[in-house]
Amino acid sequence: MTRRLSSSTRSHTEDSIFLRPDEDPVWLDEPTKAEKIGDRAPKKDGLPKCKDGPTAGQRPQGEEVFIHKVYALVIEIHCWAALFIVSQVTGYWVFFVVEGNGPLSSIYKALQVIDFYLGFILPCQPIFGMDSMVLMREVVNTKQHNWIVHSTAGIGVAICVVMVIHMVCKWRYGTGLWSSGSGTVSREVGDRRQSVSRQPSFTLSEWTDAQEDLLDLDPVPQTPVFDIGTDTRTEGDAATLTVTPVGLQERRGSNVSLTLDMCTPGCTEPYGYGAQLSPRDQSAQEYLRQGTHTLTPAMLHTRAMDDQSLQAEFYETPMNFVDPKEYNYPGLVRKNRYKTILPNTHSRVVLQSQDEDDFLTTYINANYLKGYDGEERAYIATQGPTVNTVGDFWRMVWQERCPIIVMITNLEEKNEKCAEYWPEDTVTHEGIEITVVTVTQEDDYSLRVFTLKCGDEERSLRQYWYTSWPDQKTPDKAPPLLELVQEVERAREEAPPSSGPTIVHCSAGIGRTGCFIATSILCKQLRTEGVVDILRTTCQLRLDRGGMIQTCEQYQFVHHVLSLYEKQLSHSAEE
Repeated sequence: MTRRLSSSTRSHTEDSIFLRPDEDPVWLDEPTKAEKIGDRAPKKDGLPKCKDGPTAGQRPQGEEVFIHKVYALVIEIHCWAALFIVSQVTGYWVFFVVEGNGPLSSIYKALQVIDFYLGFILPCQPIFGMDSMVLMREVVNTKQHNWIVHSTAGIGVAICVVMVIHMVCKWRYGTGLWSSGSGTVSREVGDRRQSVSRQPSFTLSEWTDAQEDLLDLDPVPQTPVFDIGTDTRTEGDAATLTVTPVGLQERRGSNVSLTLDMCTPGCTEPYGYGAQLSPRDQSAQEYLRQGTHTLTPAMLHTRAMDDQSLQAEFYETPMNFVDPKEYNYPGLVRKNRYKTILPNTHSRVVLQSQDEDDFLTTYINANYLKGYDGEERAYIATQGPTVNTVGDFWRMVWQERCPIIVMITNLEEKNEKCAEYWPEDTVTHEGIEITVVTVTQEDDYSLRVFTLKCGDEERSLRQYWYTSWPDQKTPDKAPPLLELVQEVERAREEAPPSSGPTIVHCSAGIGRTGCFIATSILCKQLRTEGVVDILRTTCQLRLDRGGMIQTCEQYQFVHHVLSLYEKQLSHSAEE
């Protein structure tokens, strides 16, 4: 059973979409206090006490519906009549122009024809002169272009027939030929409480699969509606509520585009650095440390086609988002692209600074991630740099000796997703000189080779910019992604032994970033061991950075990509 929160119980601040802690949830389908009192009042024969007939100033509901229908039909009849007149005037105007009349005189003659027709319907004098009969004789006697006249008459008859059918459907069923059942008059004037909230209630899969346009339309998003699932315990107990995430507000007026599991670690109380975990957080952490599901090639192919099982597995896996209260530092909001997507504390990248006590100078929204077989700091997952963090980004690249950057986002996708942090030629950030050496354009990605110079030291850096992956979605084709994964692996093997982690980022650094890193790790596991454990890899990534592999669709896509890769390996082995 799902229930919907009333908008009055949701926080209207820019920073939060959670229930205010001092309020109990109010349900849209729950009676108001006045209704509850009315329900407790004694009733006689099941009917409310009232006088005969409607009260003063009120109409019976049936009369209101009837008046509404009549009003709607009158308006639509006028619209159909206007359409009919316009079609006829246009048709006869074309006829008179073809006959050799001027454009203006043709309009006048076309109006005269309409005047002639109206004379049969309305008892009034001709508006455009008494020569309408003469003009009609000329029209009837014309043989060369009379097909235009017949076509115009046919269009008029068709409009009248459609109008009659539409009016009958509108009167009888409350909907026209093109109206949906949700727009019926009875529903409009019936249950007023059903229209308390105009926002749709989405499940997470609907939100990510079918509402992409909705997510990006409003520059200042409204708080989304949650689906609330309850268990068999008392509804009044807030601890029993299980909140299924739908969306979360982004910073700087961008779209509602990121999902958030509010019941995963970090969302009930702060933890880390000596703080104690709540029982719920402990169980989530235990799940992430122990979750596993090893798949053989045959099991992988079958599992990839079992959407229902994959959805269940995805939603059971905690997201492990960080409580924003753990980063309660003034000015930190300028360092984060999204206010509630924050780096997990134990694995975050700490920038070196002369003033180690100044937290802002050491902070960047990035985490170290383990690679295949527990390789420490194999990857760095980070957000797309903002205008305020471009310098921090290049400090991290130099400090960590990163040889490769994988960028999986466009600069803009209806809203800004990432700042253009690289130069056209040469630029200097934080004492690091960045120079573009070459730019190579492939089918699905571009490759830039940079030279970084700081002091007397000089290094080479490769950036793979993959642009065929839409936000919150999955690529249309899997092979280009596999090719990019393999190309990045080859480049990583060619990098100097002293090189550091591979940087991967999209916009928030959790969705597309998580899919790429998981695919890279699992391809190595499949080649080395002949099996894959996608659940184990997902859990490990989320332990290091919350929310990795952001949507169920992306989780399914990883399974499809690995299934395709296994088939490629099998085919190569047979050859």
